[in-house]
Amino acid sequence: MTLSEWFGSAAFREEFHCGEPLGSFCSAAGTRFALWSPMAKSVTLNLYGDGSRGDAFARIPMRRGERGLWQAEDPRNLDGAYYDYDVTVDGVTRRTGDPYARACGLNGRRSMVIDLAHTNPPGWESDRAPARAAEDVIAEVHVKDFSIDPASGVSPAHRGKYLAFCETDTTLENDGVHPTGVAYLRRLGVTHVQLMPVFDFGSVDEGNPEDYNWGYDPVNYNVPEGSYATDAAHGEVRIRELKQAIAALHQSGLRVVMDVVYNHTMSLDVPLFSSAPWYFYRQRRDGRPSNGSGCGNELAAERSMCARYILDSVLYWAEEYHIDGFRFDLMGLLPVNLMNRIRRELDKRYGRGEKLVYGEPWTGGRPGPHSGAHLAGREHLSAMPGVGAFCDATRDAVKGSVFDDRAPGFVNGGGFNAQWLACCVRGWVQAGDAFPVNAPAQTITYLSAHDDLTLWDKLVATLGLSGDDDALSPRLLRANRLAAAINFFCQGRPFFLLGEEAARTKRGDHNSYRSGAQVNRIDWRRAWAAQTLADYYRGLIALRRQLPALCDKGKHAASRIENVYAPADGTAVIVLDNAGRGSAYAHVLLAVNVREEARRTALPPGEWLTLCDGESTFRWQDPQPVSGEAELPPVSALILGQR
Repeated sequence: MTLSEWFGSAAFREEFHCGEPLGSFCSAAGTRFALWSPMAKSVTLNLYGDGSRGDAFARIPMRRGERGLWQAEDPRNLDGAYYDYDVTVDGVTRRTGDPYARACGLNGRRSMVIDLAHTNPPGWESDRAPARAAEDVIAEVHVKDFSIDPASGVSPAHRGKYLAFCETDTTLENDGVHPTGVAYLRRLGVTHVQLMPVFDFGSVDEGNPEDYNWGYDPVNYNVPEGSYATDAAHGEVRIRELKQAIAALHQSGLRVVMDVVYNHTMSLDVPLFSSAPWYFYRQRRDGRPSNGSGCGNELAAERSMCARYILDSVLYWAEEYHIDGFRFDLMGLLPVNLMNRIRRELDKRYGRGEKLVYGEPWTGGRPGPHSGAHLAGREHLSAMPGVGAFCDATRDAVKGSVFDDRAPGFVNGGGFNAQWLACCVRGWVQAGDAFPVNAPAQTITYLSAHDDLTLWDKLVATLGLSGDDDALSPRLLRANRLAAAINFFCQGRPFFLLGEEAARTKRGDHNSYRSGAQVNRIDWRRAWAAQTLADYYRGLIALRRQLPALCDKGKHAASRIENVYAPADGTAVIVLDNAGRGSAYAHVLLAVNVREEARRTALPPGEWLTLCDGESTFRWQDPQPVSGEAELPPVSALILGQR
């Protein structure tokens, strides 16, 4: 039996699965340390006064207990002290931080003993998420991108930091007129901010403010990233400032989703590996780490202590940091039963569906051996009814494949038909293997995210224009508005990359994970230069909340589609039953024209009211009647309501 097979066996689980609390715990009675390292021959605890420099002031041999548990106690309250372990396995001694650390020093090399009550900002105990709106609308944000632009109006000391989210009334270059930052999010109408990774990652030097990375390189899963704090060297600061940011977002009416990367680590030089070599990782048969993540390694989340670690981590962030949802990177590498277990445990503690759970139903490569566990990829979505997934089917249908920059979709000259559009509208429910979900509650409908080309850059690449991504070309704007209208008319849960609504460009860089803040930043001047496009998104969000047909996430939502027809080449009309509490319209209609020529389309009988057209999404504020037929300008959408 290989080491990998032994770790995955029922016998290993029976002998070594441990349910004891792990990590460091301090109080007036002293400090306790607990580490799980079943194969270790010896473990020594090292204590330090500094998070990155100096020698240990104490070295304490730990005692081995049952089930692979190593423990040590100190009679002092060591709140604020730093520590690591020397773990000896098979004659090799590795110095490592604590996998269960909740605080750390600069760049995460040393763990920190922390009394978390001392990190709570004023009023933290009463912090609550805002009430759920009629619809969840998620905007993806990178902490540094959000505020690093000097035009953001954020104070220089807080640009690119957690505390930028605490400045909730900033304006463009402090002009007092054009909202930026959190004020801009409020104006836009989003309900959830999805933060790209904010746990401690290893791809930047926390002491170098110029370093940049998206952060998909985990080191310490239960510690906030230090480069976003005003002081990375003192472990308590990053904790307090992230809590301050979350509280400020809550007070501004915004919920917070955390982007979590439980599929791989930065490297094998991290606490998860060094404390228990190979246990937490899948291996190829030749002994090398498997690479289903495309990042050099992948976690063995089907093993009981790895599954426990991931579940413990999710619940910790939900409890200690008041996180409102979790977006799982490369969810296709995690077991179905683990994702369902996470869903159940969050529901048990916070109420059914209160915390969002969704992820990417794919991998970054071929998964390694995983003991027959069903993984949470597209093919198993129907087995996870409480877990959402990013819908690449709608994304690629609307704008074209992300794997070919020049491949077009509906809005930029690609193939089009009414039935494809109907699949998008119903979140691909009842669409077979294309995206096998049970209900639109599982479908995250989106056009762009942090990776791949931005929507604007994709339109530049496919429409054969000048290639000047700074120019707000009328043709590009029409295509962008049409794409947005389709996206926000789908019954799935809407998601977009912040800046998409303002023609965000990364100069054609489709993988800008380390391209720097200048490429990745939110350009707040551009956001207001593209105000008409941003207002188009704003109106779609406001209109959507008035349409129960679109907010319906139930398993029978698809039955609301009453009619689908194609009156002319390149056009489609979809009619939905819009009955629901407070609804002003019994029926709602989407008409789409993807061609460069205007079209006229016949309407179902009766009088209809214009709620949105190709230029404005606020027609519903003064709806004008139309009957018989309607004109569809080139590359545009029309949304009508019938009382």
